[in-house]
Amino acid sequence: MTPLRDNPISPTVDFDRDGVQHGFLKLPYSRDDSAWGAIMIPLTVVKNGAGPTALFTGGNHGDEYEGPLALTKLARELDVEQVRGRVIIVPFMNLPAVHAGTRTSPIDRGNLNRSFPGRPDGSVTEKIADYFQRTLLPMADLVLDIHSGGKTLDFLPFAACHLLPDKAQQARCEAGMRAFAAPYCMQMLELDAVGMYDSAAEQQGKVFVTTELGGGGSSTAKSLAIAERGVRNLLIHFDMLEGELERSESVILDMPDDGCFLCSESDGLLEMCKDLGETVQTGELVARVHDARRTGVAPVEYRARRGGLISARHFPGRVQSGDTLAVIAEVVG
Repeated sequence: MTPLRDNPISPTVDFDRDGVQHGFLKLPYSRDDSAWGAIMIPLTVVKNGAGPTALFTGGNHGDEYEGPLALTKLARELDVEQVRGRVIIVPFMNLPAVHAGTRTSPIDRGNLNRSFPGRPDGSVTEKIADYFQRTLLPMADLVLDIHSGGKTLDFLPFAACHLLPDKAQQARCEAGMRAFAAPYCMQMLELDAVGMYDSAAEQQGKVFVTTELGGGGSSTAKSLAIAERGVRNLLIHFDMLEGELERSESVILDMPDDGCFLCSESDGLLEMCKDLGETVQTGELVARVHDARRTGVAPVEYRARRGGLISARHFPGRVQSGDTLAVIAEVVG
């Protein structure tokens, strides 16, 4: 088997040095307007002596803004004297996508959250994934990746973790999820976990927490406040930051199987008949999709496959066959 080559990304910071460092992950990228150019992914390292390492990321998808905003503020405000261990903050993980305001990279159309373990000799997105896979994740004990719905989904604001084979690891992830103190906590089921950053972190035994904090391709004062409270709570919970947990009651949700997902089988205009946070019963009407090509045609109706809480919905008014219209989660606590 051919050994993997070194990743071309180089940090402009010293991960082992105490203090606060603001720098970059420098990824050489030769292009039409800069033959010897580079993509400069900002990062901050805050280190104070021995202790665990937290890796906090936002901008995995470029149209999700709570993570980049909360983490840029954390990078500017975190007091190194109150930190124990090391906090690595990467607010714009997929920088080309963040600059474009798109889910995927405009350079190679790479979806970073589906590109792991990546390749050091692959596309730009694969090189970023490989650097996290082989350099940053092995450093970390705690990993937080902040997501929201981007331009095409809207969510109830929740922190989430996954079912894991290692129940002790799962318990640590659940404790982190609860400490984040979002209004909702979700035992999350992925439609396709292959290539996910989540899976890469979990397979390395890390405590991994993720979120979905809203959507619609923007942020709100409320969703950003949840993110800011959550990142500090996580550091306090893992004894990496001085202070008291800012507690909040959370509704505990579960996605036990793919019956949670309501998928469109038609194209057209979306009429939501239930809003986020509403309770539905099995068989209850959730949405209609109206034909946008002619009049006099009855809309296609979509009904709940299970009872529960509407925890996510398609955001724009137009849908295509295959789009997720809604996610119905069970309330378990």
